Amino acid sequence: MINLEVPRKLIPLLHQTRGFAEEVMRPISRKYDRAEHSYPIELDLVSAVIDGLTDSGTGQGAGAAGATRSQDVPVEIAEIAEIAGVAGVGAGRRETRANGNRNGTNLSSVLSVMETCRGDVGLALSIPRQGLGNAAIAAVANAEQKARYGRRWAAMAITEPDAGSDSGAIRTTAVKDGDDYVLNGEKIFVTAGERAELVVVWATLDRSLGKKAIKSFVVERSNPGFTLVRLEHKLGIRASDTASFHLDNCRVPARDLLGDPEISTETGFGGAMATFDNTRPLVAAMAVGLTRACLDTTTELLAQAGVTVDWDRPPLSQSAAAARLAELEAEYQAAYLLMMRAAWMADNGRPNSMEASMAKAKAGRTCVDVALACVELGGPTGYAETELLEKWARDAKILDIFEGTQQIQLLVVARRLLGLTSAELK
Repeated sequence: MINLEVPRKLIPLLHQTRGFAEEVMRPISRKYDRAEHSYPIELDLVSAVIDGLTDSGTGQGAGAAGATRSQDVPVEIAEIAEIAGVAGVGAGRRETRANGNRNGTNLSSVLSVMETCRGDVGLALSIPRQGLGNAAIAAVANAEQKARYGRRWAAMAITEPDAGSDSGAIRTTAVKDGDDYVLNGEKIFVTAGERAELVVVWATLDRSLGKKAIKSFVVERSNPGFTLVRLEHKLGIRASDTASFHLDNCRVPARDLLGDPEISTETGFGGAMATFDNTRPLVAAMAVGLTRACLDTTTELLAQAGVTVDWDRPPLSQSAAAARLAELEAEYQAAYLLMMRAAWMADNGRPNSMEASMAKAKAGRTCVDVALACVELGGPTGYAETELLEKWARDAKILDIFEGTQQIQLLVVARRLLGLTSAELK
């Protein structure tokens, strides 16, 4: 039976994370919003604390690096095919059940990310060794690769100038040459690309085979063929650097290809998409955390003005502001539960591709809508820099875009529900 309650063993960790977000992150949030591209040195201490928790075994997978598919239940070929979008998926899919109810690293990861993003999303994305590339490594790397890269900061490079929402259109190539692969291409919008030690680069082994030939490679930032082109100036999450790279005959050892090096016509894009199944709930958690921050702050501001929600009365019998706040709370709860469900399914060995997209789509859209509504409800205070509401409204939009846009998430969900392939429903 599904259980979406917060496990008791995680409550102390989440209280500590919330305190860190509110007492450490929020006071420096405006500073690094204004000082775009400056590294938040205060986060080095946070990284050291996370490392200590990991060493002691009490970290419970906190942060993006902790997200992984449960090893208790194997992912069978039929389930990988479902992730890849081949025919026969949808309402009739078979779910593999774990014994009992497991609340593991995926649930703890989304909850800790959610609490961290109550403080600042850009700063959360800047915590060393907690990048989305680390979650990608956790999703598809073998045991030796996880051991080798487990203590290093990894960004993830998917997007290209001609391949944004359609990851299957990636044009960066990887050609086998002896014991190496030679990568050539361009990557843009790489979160934490300048600061990370490693970058997980998606490339194709054979363009003519489309999605089936796409693999991910771990590339050292110091690699001479991997050149930083520029850092982006952005609407929001300015504390986090966003980089563009050029790969020019970038030689990568064959052992740094994540997962199976063979091109499989059966599993196709499955290995790559397993990364999204892990990272999309994390992005949903970022959005849920930011949504909670907006609602809490707005609730306090309205209370100071004498406006509170009476949960025992119908919204139409209350003030417009109170009714609107109640509506926003309902949207938050829906996003929160979808996030929890996607993480719980991963912990229990169930294919969660559709649910991960549902969570990311709902949470991203809810975050944008709630943040803008809270700016309105706050009036002049909401629009001014005296509160963080206007900054959070700017930060919110990226959560509806990266790791797959709103439109792409809805397309993934539609394919799963209708049992259609990506070729049949574009």
